[in-house]
Amino acid sequence: MRIITITFISVLTLLQPVLLHAKGKKVNKIVVDAGHGGKDYGAQGGFSYEKDVTLGVALKLGKILSDSLKNLQVIYTRTTDAYPTLVERHEIANKAQADLFIAVHANSTPYTYTRKLVGYKTIKRHHKSVKQPIYQSTRHHETSRMGVETYVLGLHRMGQLGGEVQDEFTGGDSTSSNGLLNANDPQTAIIVAQYTQAFLSRSVRLGTKIQEQFSNQGRGDLGVKQKGLEVLAGSAMPGVLVEIGFINNPQEEAYLNSEKGQTEVAMAIYKGIKAYKSEIEK
Repeated sequence: MRIITITFISVLTLLQPVLLHAKGKKVNKIVVDAGHGGKDYGAQGGFSYEKDVTLGVALKLGKILSDSLKNLQVIYTRTTDAYPTLVERHEIANKAQADLFIAVHANSTPYTYTRKLVGYKTIKRHHKSVKQPIYQSTRHHETSRMGVETYVLGLHRMGQLGGEVQDEFTGGDSTSSNGLLNANDPQTAIIVAQYTQAFLSRSVRLGTKIQEQFSNQGRGDLGVKQKGLEVLAGSAMPGVLVEIGFINNPQEEAYLNSEKGQTEVAMAIYKGIKAYKSEIEK
């Protein structure tokens, strides 16, 4: 038992620089992901698409980050109306060995339907004439729901995140030790589990900081929530997906399409990131 303990401590000592990076002790690279794009329009409002709103905010956020935080590298998953797949998005982040992943999305509520009686028609049934009601269905998409919410990875997808973390440590080879750790070594599973949980904890802290900034702006704070999102599950780093408002709310749609609105949204996310960065780098 003593030999195993010494070996485990030795491994942690050798990997300390990498593990500190994994736990997010420094924030030097941030991936900014504008949701949807290209053929994928995302949610639709009265006059706009989610893909365009998210790109506008993402580009503003990236510029603010680059201009305001010294020695910070910003990596975009897209800068035009293109569509990187979800896998391509987290591959960009993992290849860059980024410290944070920020996905920008716009929210929407489901369609609702109402049915109205508009008349009757006469039909034959069992040799009798009967009146059958005629209804007209109307689809509604507009909502009065407002506010901002931030998602972190749901617990049921933590296994996928753990796989991505293990690939970072082992070089993606489960049969050899080409990376920093051997995937077949039981100690690797312990380390991966620790840092997967660390990613989730830091994601929640980041999400909380971002939500606080939106609340300070007077936006509705809908909280930090968990959801099994592929784009977060595949990124081997702390990450959040920010739903910046409801595009099918006319008031919020106008705000999210305005220069003022997009700048304020980008500033709230930036200030949340800055507060998180300052806290963990103390």
